[in-house]
Amino acid sequence: MLNDLQTWLEPYLGVFGANVWMQAAVAVIGSLVLAWIFDHIICATLKKLTSRTRFQFGDYIIEHVHKPIHVTLILIGLALAVDLLKLDEFFDEILLSLLLSIGYVIWTVFLIRATRALLAAIAANEERLGIVNPQTLPLFQNMALIGILVLSIYVIFTAWDVDMTAWLASAGIIGIAVGFAAKDTLANLFSGVFIMADAPYKIGDFVVLDTGERGEITHIGIRSTRLMTRDDVEVTVPNSVMGNTKIINESGGPHEKYRIRVAVGVAYGSDIDKVREILMDIALTADDVCEDPEPRVRFRTFGASSLDFELLCWIDQPVLRGRVLDSINCKVYKRFIEEAIEIPYSKHDLYIKQMPE
Repeated sequence: MLNDLQTWLEPYLGVFGANVWMQAAVAVIGSLVLAWIFDHIICATLKKLTSRTRFQFGDYIIEHVHKPIHVTLILIGLALAVDLLKLDEFFDEILLSLLLSIGYVIWTVFLIRATRALLAAIAANEERLGIVNPQTLPLFQNMALIGILVLSIYVIFTAWDVDMTAWLASAGIIGIAVGFAAKDTLANLFSGVFIMADAPYKIGDFVVLDTGERGEITHIGIRSTRLMTRDDVEVTVPNSVMGNTKIINESGGPHEKYRIRVAVGVAYGSDIDKVREILMDIALTADDVCEDPEPRVRFRTFGASSLDFELLCWIDQPVLRGRVLDSINCKVYKRFIEEAIEIPYSKHDLYIKQMPE
């Protein structure tokens, strides 16, 4: 690249004859002038153009890209000056490698910042990709950081003529060994990413696991998910298990409201219209019971010793289930006693065929 640039500039540098120091000075000064022009004219024009758009990431790029380009133009001038001076070959290689390394480091910092800003813009956008959201944003930012750093280190070593073949082979072998040793951890990691992206549940939801635990989701991490049961016991479940099991999300659906069922049995011969009226009145006057959807009463079946009814009503949150059931059961029992409605229970008659002598 420097040879091509030197060939292109040779007619202009030839004005100074064989004075390489003057040519080197002109190369440095020319790079400074180009950097100033880019920084104060071209970037200013681009800022005006991008300010008219609604995409803020473009403004961010223009705001932060001028420094790497500014420094790169100066580094090109310095590299050209070093090449023109033709001092010691070993010394020239060191200087050129050093200038390349500085340029790579500057662009690495810019790429890291630009990538983080781009991912943040995608996560904040309502029409974002499903897999990139505020929960998975740190993971993708860290993965991008690792990728950029690895590529930058490889390029810097190449600038110093270091053979990376052996290093890459060793890294591949180590990667395979680590992959086998940490397969469970990696499974939890990828499951955590897909859980955050698919969002089958969120923090604050009440879920029921296949194993029977029921509780509130308190933390969704990269490795595991935690829920707090109604007994204030924290259960930690690996994400690989959460991603491959059936989970009932009681807070999911079109709204967070949860339907409770109150099963009631009355004796045969009871006035079923009166029973239905009492149950509806209890539901409509009960605390924490939603008016919409409206409570309803269902006559389910003819039981062995009772007529089985079921009161269906909705509550605002699943966490209220136990408290509302307790309140409604108490009211049903008291009202049935007041209205002389019998709640049957199992009875057994014992017949003695013959008394012992």
